[in-house]
Formats: sequence, structure tokens, C-alpha cells
Amino acid sequence: MSREGGIAGLKAVATPEPLCYIAPDFDGLRPREGLASCPTAACLLKARDRRAQDCGRVDVSEPASISTGIAQRYATAVFDLAREGDDLAALTSDVDALRAALSESAEFRDLISSPVYSRDDQGRAIAAIAQKMGLTGTTTNVLGLMASKRRLFVLPQMLRALDEKLAEARGEVTADVTTAKALSDKQKTALAAALKQSAGREVKINQTVDESLIGGLVVKLGSKMIDTSIRSKLQALQNTMKEVG
Repeated sequence: MSREGGIAGLKAVATPEPLCYIAPDFDGLRPREGLASCPTAACLLKARDRRAQDCGRVDVSEPASISTGIAQRYATAVFDLAREGDDLAALTSDVDALRAALSESAEFRDLISSPVYSRDDQGRAIAAIAQKMGLTGTTTNVLGLMASKRRLFVLPQMLRALDEKLAEARGEVTADVTTAKALSDKQKTALAAALKQSAGREVKINQTVDESLIGGLVVKLGSKMIDTSIRSKLQALQNTMKEVG
């Protein structure tokens, strides 16, 4: 599996090798040669003990505000570490690769969100995936920490938060754009130029495809949202018809 090739099936990347988790707090989180280089198995034993104490299920029912707060903390930690190591370009590459993986692989989305996988299952799989994708040590360690804390389900929110931090570091702002079909490079350039006039800064387009929009697009830029989708117009028309009726 490579950055360009996306995510293979999880069964194909599963590994029997034990995952050695990094320290369970951000103070001990520093780039390392890799999770497998942990010099002691004590962390693995602790993970097994924790698994024995609970049913090994992920709690994905937390309110959105709490999930966002968790994602922001992890994003801040990994961003600060990358900035300290003068490695923001590599972090940008990691974020793009993980976002592509989430978009392309249902298996990957299931791994981070399904309550079926135990801590150890998630940890081993995410370590194998990170290695095959060639992610940096910082990102790999943070993903391992998230697996050990049962926090992988906030990965999409963490990536969005990292996008914002990286864009700000480059003097840019990120616009989340959802369209019914993928935009061409020419369309992206034109949209970025139009949004730049509104934002007063360079704009990076973070695109998502949602065929249910039928046509048009939805743009979220900071606290502003523009919805020109056909779906939205049909819903507005439907609401108007109900009021008339």
C-alpha cells in the first residue's frame, strides 16, 4: 500500500507483531523511530490489562462538541511536534494521505469507528497501515496513542483541525467544498480565486463529493457557509409548498 494506492483490505495489512504504545500523555509524546522500537513490553501489558477491564468497545456516542474538543487536542499536539521538528511539509503529506484513505476505503472507516475492534486490533492495524503508507514517526505515534485511548473515531475531525492549522501556518485559509461530482483542476482554481477575494487570503480547497447534492455546491469557509446545491433548493421549495398547503 502506498500514498498513491490508497488502503488495501485490513485483512491484507494485519500483522501479528505486538504494538508497543507510546506514553499515555502528551508530555511524553515525541517523535521516535517507530512504535515497534519501544524498549519494554510494559506498555503492551498495560494495554492488555485495560482490555480485560472493559469490553473493548469504542464509545462513539459522545456529543459532537466533546469529539471536536478531543480532536482539537490531538491536532494541537501533533502540529506542535511537527513544527518543533521543522516538519510541517511532511505533516501536510500525512494529512492528505490519511484523508484520501478515509475517502477511498470503507475498511479504514470501519476500523476507526466500529465497536467490534478491540484496542489491540485497532493498534496493530493502524501501525501496519501507517508503516505501509510511509507516515512520519510523529503521526504514527499519535495514531498509536489514539488507538490506545479509543479515540481513533475522531480522526476525521483531527484532520480537519490540522488542515486549518497548516493552512494558517502557510498564510492560507481552508475552504471545505462539497460537490455532487469532482471539480476539475480548472474549476478548483477558479473557485479558489473567487473565495480569495472574499477571504483576503490564499484559499486551499478541501473537496468532498456527495452525489446526493444532485448539483451545485456547499462551501464552508471559516464561520461562513454557502449552499447553492440543488438538494438545498428542492428542500426549500418543499418547505414553501408545505407552508402554502
